[in-house]
Amino acid sequence: MKQYDAVAALHQCVSQLEAELNQLQQQLQSLRLLTGRVFSLPPVIKGKEHDEIANIEVTQHLGSAALALGLEHYCRLFMQHQSEQLSTKAAVRLPGALCFQADDAQSALLHQQVGRINSLKQRLEQIITVESGVESEERFEFVHTHLRGLITLNAYRAITLLDAPDTVRFGWANKHIIKNLSRQQVLEKLERSLKAGRAVAPWTREQWAEKVLEEIEAIHSLPADARLKIKRPVKVQPIARTWNVHQQKQTQLACPSPLLVLCADKNQVPTLGELLNYDAEQVKHRYKPQAEKLFAIIPRLHLYSDRLV
Repeated sequence: MKQYDAVAALHQCVSQLEAELNQLQQQLQSLRLLTGRVFSLPPVIKGKEHDEIANIEVTQHLGSAALALGLEHYCRLFMQHQSEQLSTKAAVRLPGALCFQADDAQSALLHQQVGRINSLKQRLEQIITVESGVESEERFEFVHTHLRGLITLNAYRAITLLDAPDTVRFGWANKHIIKNLSRQQVLEKLERSLKAGRAVAPWTREQWAEKVLEEIEAIHSLPADARLKIKRPVKVQPIARTWNVHQQKQTQLACPSPLLVLCADKNQVPTLGELLNYDAEQVKHRYKPQAEKLFAIIPRLHLYSDRLV
C-alpha cells in the first residue's frame, strides 16, 4: 500500500473506531451497573517514559464513579483528552472491572459491538505497523503528523468482555518480550534503516548511517551458528486473574482497561478483588529460572546473542 493510501485508511479507521466506541458508551449507559471497581494510576509525564518504576500508588474508585471513569477511558484515543504535560508515548491504564446486568439479546449485541471495536483496533495497528511501510523508529513521527495526539497504545489495546466469572483478582506483572530472529531478518531490518537515509537524534544523517553500518558489521562478525533474539523489558503492568468454578480454570489477563463483565442478574456478580500499591522491593518470585547468558549486540534494538562478536 502506498503511504498516501495508508494515511487515508488511517483516518477512516480512527473515525470508525471513534463512532463504535461512542455507540458502546451509549449501550453501556443503558444497562444496569451491578458493581464497578477501577483503579487509577499516576500519569506518565513527558520525558519520564523510560524512568525506572519502583513504586506505583493506586487510587480506587467504586460504583458510579468507576463507571464514569471507565466509559471515559474506553474512548480515550487522543492526547487532547488529557493534559499536554502527559506523554503520548505511554498508554493511560485504568485496571478494574465493570459488571452489568444483561439479558441474552443485550449480551449478544455487546459481544458484536466489542468484536467490531477490537477488529478496528487490529486494523489500525496493521495500517500503522505494516501497510504504512514506515520503520518502527519513525512511526511516532508518522502517526502524529497525520493524527496529532493519537495515543497508539490506547488505540491498539483490545477491550476484554467476559461472561460472569466467579472471581476477578488484580495484581502486577513484570515480563520481557522475547522474539527469536534469524541473521537475515536482522540484516534486512538494518539495511532498510540504512536505505531510509534519515537522521535519528542526536546524530546527523551521516553519523547515523555510520552507526548502522557498524551494527551490520557486528552481525556479520557473529559465528554462523549464533542465535539472535530480541529481549525487550516491559514495565510493570496491571493484570487480572479470573476464576471459573464450573471449569475449575484460572485465566490471567492483561488489564490496562476495565474488564467488561456481563451477568444475567445480581446473583452472578463476581467477587472483585483490590489492586494494591506496587512496591518493587516487596516483589517475591515464586520461581525464577536461571536466565540464559546473553550478550548485548545492538542495545538500541534490545538485540542479544548467545555468542560474542
